[in-house]
Amino acid sequence: MTSTALPPIVDAETWRRELDALRVREKAATRELDAIAAQRRRLPMVQLPDYVLEGADGPIRLADIFDGHSQLIVYNHMWFPGEEWQCPGCTGYTAQFTRPEFLANYDARFVVVTQGPIDEALAYRRRVGNKLPWYSTANSPFGADVDAPPGGGFAVNVFLRDGDTVYRTWHTNGRGTEQLSHAFALIDALPYGRQEVWQDSPEGWPQSPTYSRWAGSQDIAKLYGE
Repeated sequence: MTSTALPPIVDAETWRRELDALRVREKAATRELDAIAAQRRRLPMVQLPDYVLEGADGPIRLADIFDGHSQLIVYNHMWFPGEEWQCPGCTGYTAQFTRPEFLANYDARFVVVTQGPIDEALAYRRRVGNKLPWYSTANSPFGADVDAPPGGGFAVNVFLRDGDTVYRTWHTNGRGTEQLSHAFALIDALPYGRQEVWQDSPEGWPQSPTYSRWAGSQDIAKLYGE
């Protein structure tokens, strides 16, 4: 037995009818997301300067971070100078992406860029077991120019390369990054959802303070790190 509230128990026919009603809304949301993606593909773009960032092998031009591909997704990871453990949200979010090589079939690459010095950034990457390539914008205005300045929040930026010229095509931050994550999609499919107080849930559903169920950076390190 459990003291946690449970969904109503109904017969299979009633359950199917309720599921079909929900499916109408789910399909409508899918079509709306398709329309949003179509609009995104029609966005204009802005040409960027020839930025130089820092990678594991030293200074590297932004155009070369594409590694021969024409498209690049950048997760701008928050960084707190002097801290041993960086943003748990960023740490946990980027930990999800362990095999991004499939993007090569779409002529794309996915990397992390942070304001932290490259040696500290790479050490942190190892500590938490992150699998994405990391680069530093500590000595470049790149981060600030794409809405991820020193001391600022996280962001996702997308770029297109034409030869040696790079263009910025899309940007999001905050909850806009959720659509790029499988974690929230899986959790939202559960009967109890994220179990955070802001969510609209039935009376008696388990709810906790926002973020309280998120894994901390040290938890990520224990699971995946060195």
